[in-house]
Formats: sequence, structure tokens, C-alpha cells
Amino acid sequence: AAGGRALRWASGRPPARGFRASPRARSVMPSWVIDQYGSNEVLRFTREMMFPIIHFPNEVIIKVHAASLNPIDLSMRSGYGRTALNMKRDPLKLKTGETEFPLTLGRDVSGVVMECGLGVSYFKPGDEVWAAIPPWKQGTLSEFVVASGNEVSFKPKCLSHTEAAALPYVGLTAWSALSQVGGLNQSNCSGKRILILGASGGVGTFAVQVILSSMPRMNLQAFHTLVKKLGADDVIDYKSGNLEDQLKTLPLFDFILDNVGGSTEKWALDLLKKWSGATYVTLVTPFLINMDKLGVADGMLQTGVTVGSKTLKHLLKGVHYRWAFFMPSGPSLDEIAELVDSGKIQPVIDEVFSFSEVPKAFLKLEEGHARGKTVIDVISSQ
Repeated sequence: AAGGRALRWASGRPPARGFRASPRARSVMPSWVIDQYGSNEVLRFTREMMFPIIHFPNEVIIKVHAASLNPIDLSMRSGYGRTALNMKRDPLKLKTGETEFPLTLGRDVSGVVMECGLGVSYFKPGDEVWAAIPPWKQGTLSEFVVASGNEVSFKPKCLSHTEAAALPYVGLTAWSALSQVGGLNQSNCSGKRILILGASGGVGTFAVQVILSSMPRMNLQAFHTLVKKLGADDVIDYKSGNLEDQLKTLPLFDFILDNVGGSTEKWALDLLKKWSGATYVTLVTPFLINMDKLGVADGMLQTGVTVGSKTLKHLLKGVHYRWAFFMPSGPSLDEIAELVDSGKIQPVIDEVFSFSEVPKAFLKLEEGHARGKTVIDVISSQ
């Protein structure tokens, strides 16, 4: 990825960037924020949110054209992960008496670079980019957002901003699970059977390879049409019977990506080929919950004991058990952008809302069973 970026420099993008002051002094901007944790009523629109500031040389300010919602936004609105995220926001506890509020949610952004820090040599104002902002930073349901240069990538040329905003967070989450944790790549995937559990949402529709399940809002014909278009070889209608029983009628799998968790973990590992290097990767982990309940030290200890014991337990049964997490990465988004522009990956959007309809979009996400992403068109409301 670094080589690809170097090639882009050589292809005509001037290397010198430097900080560029905005032509119009700005101090505040419109944004959707929360001032406390809770249900949808805590969402508040304001035109007085502090304008983002470049604090480090490698940061850029992006004018948000489109954003999207993810399940983590619902969870964070309710306070999920507050202990770990606040520790990440202020690890040395220097901001005595200050809180994370007002807090802007939203992780995905597609937009245009407005300003660059002195250390940014890869982007310039006016570049169309996309990114997934880490959850410990202020989010993207604003007119502008600040991001580290290594979290940002050039937007796929074939996508509009609305389409592009559907992919970064789910794409990087799936990329982490499949490639960095699961070890899958173009050279070792041939002939492997891969099962995606919980495939109707953003991560699932990005990661789908072989089997998809649970798109209850779609009729069977539409379900088959979409999953075949996404590249699935086998399609199971979960409403036609017990999902576990149906999956057991199929040949065993080499890899399972679990977006569901809960009781699924109790039977899903039995669907893997034993003693063949088969791997189960789950995105549903108790890491942040443990820290919220037990505090930082005890939460991390409990998490380590849990993952260690499960890994050993399943290794003795002949399969690999692993956890995966979202990881922000501009270079990984570079690779994803290439796949998008080559037609190998496409965004799947459930519904697009205007910036004024953010609470309505959260309610839609709360309903569950969306077949794709909930996207916010930010720029059209400005």
C-alpha cells in the first residue's frame, strides 16, 4: 500500500502540502451531538459545535459530504465502551473535570479535504477522500471532521459520496477479520468454503463469500437475487427451518466469520473442518463490556482470561478461534478502493436520509434487519 501511495506521488500529485488556512475564519459548525448517554432522545442538533482544529502535523480536516450509521453508533449513544474510549481519549488524565461531551457520533465519511497539517504530504485541499474515524474521536455527523492522514484514502472514482460513505467502517472491520486476523488472501482462498453469519448488515454484505443468511425484510426472490449478485455460491432461507440444522446438511467450512455472537458460537464451530487449519473469527467480543462493568484493569484481565481459555479449548478440538476488531487504516482503504473501482466490491445501501433526519435514521437502524447501510446525505442540507 505504501508503494501504491508512492506511485501516486510520482503520477503527478505534488509532494509539498503544508498547512493551509481556511479563507473564511470558522469557529463553529452544524453537528448532531449527544450531551449524555441514553436513547434516541439524547440526540441534539446544534449549529454551535466547535470547529475541528488540526492539533498534529499529520491531520487533515474533511468537509463531510456523506456519512453513515453503524451498530456501534447505537451502542455508543447508549454508553457502550465509555470506559475504554475515554481512556483512549485522555490516557494520562490531563483534562481534569472535562468530559467527552458534547460527543458527535458517526464513523464513516466521504468528502473533500479542506485543510492539511504540515506533515501531510499525500493529500491536498480539494482531494475527494473517504475514511473511517476511530470511535474515540469526534464523529462524522458534522459539517467537518478531523482525521489523521494515515486513516484517510482517496475515494473510489466510480462511487458518489453517498455510495462511498457506506463502505469504510464495515469494509475495514471485515478486512481486519478476513485478512489481518483470519489470514485470508487471494493466494490461499481458492477452493475454500467460507461461511458468513449475520450477513444482512454492512459488514456481512461486504464480507459475503459463500453463504448468506437472515435478510427477513426481503422476499425470497429478492434475497436470492442480491446474494447471488454479491457472490454467494449457496443461499439459505433461514425462515424455512432451523439455521443450525440447515447448515449441518452442507459440507464443512474452512472459515467462519461470525457477526452474530451469543448462542451462535456454541454450535458454529462444529461446522468447521477439524485439524485442517480451519478458523473461526468473531466480531462480537466482551472486551469493551468487561471494561465498562469491571473497570480498566479488571476488565482487561477478564478479557484476557476469556480469549485465552476459548482459544486453547478450541485449539484442542482442531480449530482456530480468534477475535477481530475494527482498525482504522488508510492503506487498507487504498486496497479496498482498488477492488471497488475494479467492480469486485459494491456498496449495499438500505436507505439514505438527509442531515436533518439523523434521529429518524437512528430509529431505522434500531429496527434491525437492514439489508445494507443507513447513509446520511450531509452536503445537500447545507
